[in-house]
This record gives sequence, structure tokens and C-alpha cells, in this order.
Amino acid sequence: MAQLDLPLGWPADASEGEFVVGEANARAVHHLEHRGSWPLMATILAGPRKSGRSLLGRIFAAHSGGTLIDDAEREDEEALFHAWNRAQMDRRPLLMIADAPPPEWKVQLSDLRTRLTATPVVRIGDPDDALMRDLLHRYLERRRIVVRPEVVDWIAARTERSYVALWRVVDALEDGLEGRRGRRLSIPVARATLADAGLHSDEISADH
Repeated sequence: MAQLDLPLGWPADASEGEFVVGEANARAVHHLEHRGSWPLMATILAGPRKSGRSLLGRIFAAHSGGTLIDDAEREDEEALFHAWNRAQMDRRPLLMIADAPPPEWKVQLSDLRTRLTATPVVRIGDPDDALMRDLLHRYLERRRIVVRPEVVDWIAARTERSYVALWRVVDALEDGLEGRRGRRLSIPVARATLADAGLHSDEISADH
């Protein structure tokens, strides 16, 4: 799947340029863009850490004028209850970001639990192959590491399909280039660096 652009209704700025849209998050992006059709002035955005969920939330809050509560499952429940009610009264959207929605997110306050159960949930899933490659290229580019497409493909095929694993791989590759002349990444350099870090296997993951 080709990389998608952010919706045309969201003007581009520096922060939006950092968010990469793919199959794993496209539905969440679409839902946030179309906040006018929300049944309630609240949504729960659930997804893995390092998935870009906080960045997406900040982009949404900036354009909607709404309220963003990150790590909502760690928020004081009374405060979250009042924020939910205030969003409905003021007609200003509330976006709550969490690892997982209720009932996986255990809520003790019954009135809050009732409201969250009625709140729409959108999810960011694990990255597919195309998003893995796009994110890997973006992260390496951000760190000014020169890499050819076939090298990106080689690394992506040998990386666990998760956002946290991707960050670990990029950190290791950057560390491995320290002291080398230039910042050009080749397959031999990537293989040696990731092997030293315990992050590489010559066997391609079954997920790929």
C-alpha cells in the first residue's frame, strides 16, 4: 500500500509532516477528521506506544480546538468524568488516548465507566509491511542517515512488526554509525550493527 497523505481538510504544518498514514491508522485519521459526525463530543484513541498516537492527538487538538488527554487511563477519574461532561456541554471535542479502551482499561467510577462505554473508540493497529518501510525511512531521514530503498526493505523485513521494535532498531543503527565517515547506511553495516545489538536475524520474520 502506498503511503497516504494527511486529509486535505488538515492544512500541512511542521508537526503534521512527521505523521505517516498507512492502513494501521487510516481509519483513526478519517474519524478524527470527520468530528462533525461524532455521536458524542468524545472519542477514545487506543493504540500501541510509539505508534504516533500522541502526535496525531496533538494535531487533532490544534485543528479542532478540542481537549486532548493523553495516557487517559492514568488520569484522575473524577477529572476525566468532568472533562467528558464539559465536552458535551461546550460542544468541544474531547480526545482521550489510552493503551486500550474499557473494559481492558479498568474504570472504578461507575458514572465515568458508563460514559466511556458509550464513547466511540478508534484504534491504531500494528504496522503492516508498507508502514514499517515508510516509518523506517522517515526515522532514518530525520536522523540524517543516508539509506537506499533496498536497504530500508532489508531492515524492515528483519524487524519485529511493532513500533517499539522499530524505534530500537533505528536507535541502534544511529549508534552504530557513530565514528564512521559519513552517515551512509549499507546492508553490511546494518547487519553488523543490529547483530551486535541483538536485534537482527538473517531469517525473515514469518509476519513478512
